[in-house]
Amino acid sequence: MNIEKNKNGIHPGRAPNTTTEESDLDIKRAMGGVLTEQQQKLLEEIDREASTRKLSSPILAKAFYLLCIAVSLYHFATALVGTPVVLKHRSLHVGMMLVLSFVMYPFSRKSDYKKISLFDWALIAASILIPVYMWYDYLGVIDRAGNANTYDMIAATLMVVLVIEASRRMSGWALPALSIIFITYGLWGRNLWGIFRHRGYTWIQLSNQLMLTEGILGSSVAVAASYIFLFILFGAVMGKTGMGAFFNDMAMALAGHTKGGPAKVSVISSGLLGSINGSAVANVVTTGAFTIPLMKKTGYSKEFAGAVEASASVGGQLLPPVMGAAAFIMAETLSIPYSKIIVHAAIPALMYYLGIIIQVQLRAGKIGLLGLPKSQLPKIGAVLKSKGYLLIPILLLLYMLLLSGTTVIYSAVVTIMATLVIAALASLMKWATSDGDDGMKAAIKKGAVFADLLKMARRGLKLLLDSFDEGARGTVSVAVACACVGIIVGVMSKTGFGLKMADAIISIGKSSLLLTLVFTMVTCMILGMGVPSIPAYIITAAIAARALAKLDIPEVAAHMFAFYFAMFANLTPPVALAAFAAAGLSGGDAMKTGFASVKLAIAGFVVPYMFIYSPQLLLIDTSLAEGLRVAAGACIGVFMIAVAAEGYLFTSMNVIMRVISFIAAMFLIDSGIKSDIMGILLSAALVASQYFLAKKSSVGRPAV
Repeated sequence: MNIEKNKNGIHPGRAPNTTTEESDLDIKRAMGGVLTEQQQKLLEEIDREASTRKLSSPILAKAFYLLCIAVSLYHFATALVGTPVVLKHRSLHVGMMLVLSFVMYPFSRKSDYKKISLFDWALIAASILIPVYMWYDYLGVIDRAGNANTYDMIAATLMVVLVIEASRRMSGWALPALSIIFITYGLWGRNLWGIFRHRGYTWIQLSNQLMLTEGILGSSVAVAASYIFLFILFGAVMGKTGMGAFFNDMAMALAGHTKGGPAKVSVISSGLLGSINGSAVANVVTTGAFTIPLMKKTGYSKEFAGAVEASASVGGQLLPPVMGAAAFIMAETLSIPYSKIIVHAAIPALMYYLGIIIQVQLRAGKIGLLGLPKSQLPKIGAVLKSKGYLLIPILLLLYMLLLSGTTVIYSAVVTIMATLVIAALASLMKWATSDGDDGMKAAIKKGAVFADLLKMARRGLKLLLDSFDEGARGTVSVAVACACVGIIVGVMSKTGFGLKMADAIISIGKSSLLLTLVFTMVTCMILGMGVPSIPAYIITAAIAARALAKLDIPEVAAHMFAFYFAMFANLTPPVALAAFAAAGLSGGDAMKTGFASVKLAIAGFVVPYMFIYSPQLLLIDTSLAEGLRVAAGACIGVFMIAVAAEGYLFTSMNVIMRVISFIAAMFLIDSGIKSDIMGILLSAALVASQYFLAKKSSVGRPAV
C-alpha cells in the first residue's frame, strides 16, 4: 500500500485528526447509520471498492441511477421467471457489471472522479459488445468450442482484457497480476520443468477456454449472477429499512450495561450486521463509527478498540444466515444446498464470537472497566416495539432456507418482497397510530388523508428504487472478482495445474496432515493479503481443498477450512484492510491494531483445525447428542485459548499458567473422549488454582 497521502489527504492506516475526538452527536448519528464526511473518506481510502465516481452531470448521474435499477430488475425478474440459456445469461451479467464498473471506477486514483473520460466510454462500448456477440452467435460459439475461429478469439481477448482492467481498478494489481501470470503459464508452460511443465497452448486455444463456462463464464460468475446478486440486494433493502440502526440499538440494550459493555456491543452489532451484508471493511466503518468512540470513552486503548471492531466485523462473513459471498460459491462447488452450508457453519461461527466475547470480558476485568449507565441505554422492549418487525424477514429467510424446501433463489426473492411489504405496513401502522402532526388523525382534520398516503407511497417507491440502485452497485466488485478469478481457474483446468498441485499436497499430507493444514492456511492468508477474499477462497479451494478432501477429510470441512483463512486475511498484517479501517477510526497505530486483531481472533485461527480433527463440529454425519458433546468440549477449548491469550482469569497469570491453558485447549481440539477428559481436567485445575489465588490475594485488601 502506498504510504504517501492519498487524494483525500489521509495516511493509509492512520487516523485523520478529526476522527480521534468524537462528539456525542457524531456517535448518535453513527448509531443510525449516518457517517461523517471524514469517516466516508476513510472508508474510500482503505477500501478501494468504496472509492467510486461522484458524477457532476445531473443527467449522467440520473441515467446511471436508472441503469443500476434496470440491472437489478433484470436479475430480480430472471430469478422469478427463469434465466436465458447459460452463456447468454452469464455473458449479459458480465457485460452489465463491466459497464457499471467503468462508470463507477476511474482509471486511477489521480483521475477525474466527476467525469467519464473518452477512454472509459470506449471501454463501456467494448463491454456492451461481449453480450451482443454471445447473443448474436450463441449456437456458433457452442459448436466451435475447442476449435475457435478468429472472431471468437477477438471476443475472448476483449473479454479477458476488460475483466482484468475492471478488476485492477477496483482492487489493485494483485488479482490481475496473478491472472496475467497464469495466462503466461498457459502459453509458455511447455518451457518449464518438473510438475509445472505442460504441453503448451496457443492463444486461440487458451482464449476459447477462458471465454466459456470453464473460464470467465464459469460457476463463480453463475453464482454471482444469481445468489450473490439477490442477497446483496436483500442486504440493501434491509439497510434502507433501518436494520443497521435496529441491530445497534439491540446490541446496546442487551450488552451496553455489562462489564466492558461497549466492546460487547461492538461484537454483537458487527456480527449481526456482517451476517447480512458480508462486507468486512464497510462493516468496520458503519458500526465502528459509534462503537469505537464508546470503547475509548469507557477506557479501552485505541488499538484494542479498533481490534475488537475489526475482528467482529470480519466474523460476520462466517455467520449465518447470509455470510460472505464465498459461502454461495462453496455451495455451488460442492453441489449441496446452501441451507446445509448454513447448518455446517453455525457452531464454528458462534465459537469464533465466543472467543472474542470472552477476551473482551477478561480484558475488562483485568483493567477494571465497567459498562455504560442503564439510564443512557435503550430498553429492549422499546427497541422491539419500534423496530422489532425487522426481525420478521430474517426469520422468514431462515424458515425458507432450512425448513420449507424451496430453492435459495426463490427464498431470496420472497424475503425481499416480504421485507418491502412489512416496511410499508409498519410505516402505515405508524401513521395510523401517531397523534402528531404527521399522523392519521391530523390528516383527517386537514382533509389530507389521500395526500399523506400518496407521500408514503412515494417514499416507499423511492426506498425500493434506491435499494435496487444500491444492490447493483454493491454487486459490481464481487461479480468482477468472480469473473477475474475465472481466468485463473480456466488456466488451471486447461493445463492440469490444479490437479498437479493437489497431488503434491497429498504426498505431503501422507506424512503429516498438520503440515498440510498449515501449508493451506499460509497459502490462503498470503493470497488474501492482496487478493479479495472470494478469489482467495476459490483459488485455494481449487488446489488445497481438493487435496484435503482426498486425505479422508470431509469435503465440507476442507472447503470451510480454506474459507475461514481466506476471510481472516482481512486481519493479518502487513495488509489487513479491516484492521487498518478500524485504526483509522480509533486513531491507533495500524500495525498494532492488526496484531491486536489477530490476538482477539485467535479462536478463529484454531477453530478450523478443530473441525478438521472433529468434523462433528460441522454437524457432519453425527447425532445431536454427539454433536453437542463435541461442541461443549470445543467451547471449553475456546475459553482456555482466550484465557491463554489474555493472561487473565480471576487474576493475572504467569507464563507457565498461560502455557498450561493453551495445552488444555489443544487437548480439546481432538474430539476423542480421552483427549477431552485430559483437556477438561487441566482446565478445571487451572480455573481452581486461579480462583484460590485471586481469593488469597484479596484477603486483607481494604474494602472499596
